[in-house]
Amino acid sequence: MSSHHLAELNVGTLRFPLDDPRMIDFTDNLAPINALAERSPGYVWRLVDDSEVSATSVRPLGSDVIINLSVWTDVESLRNYVFRSGHLDFLRRRTDWFERPRPGEPSMVLWWVPAGQLPMVDDAVRRLQLLRQHGSTPEAFSFREIHPPVVAEVIG
Repeated sequence: MSSHHLAELNVGTLRFPLDDPRMIDFTDNLAPINALAERSPGYVWRLVDDSEVSATSVRPLGSDVIINLSVWTDVESLRNYVFRSGHLDFLRRRTDWFERPRPGEPSMVLWWVPAGQLPMVDDAVRRLQLLRQHGSTPEAFSFREIHPPVVAEVIG
């Protein structure tokens, strides 16, 4: 059993309000896509709001930005869910619902957390800002450059 799990935050700036008819394919599929994540090998946890379906009411980056925060056992489990499951069909349609990120501005960040620890929203946002400002580091990285968990050295 690994001593670390992979935390993931992705953000999207809405093109339309969630109750707009143009968002219906997105909102109608939140529950099925989140259920798919929960059934996926390596899934550990995801942030939910009072709806217990998603976290669309959690808006730390502004009223038009929604987030997804989750924890996985390892990189490959998350990669399989994102790119090798039914989630990919919705990922391909993201520009139907979300603004394109500015060039060079990541909308997803990865980092390691001790197994059993859940990430906090403010820390997740801080890590996205770190990735945007400094590029890939062990504290904030992307699928393009995976960093191994940093294990604190015990001095005795």
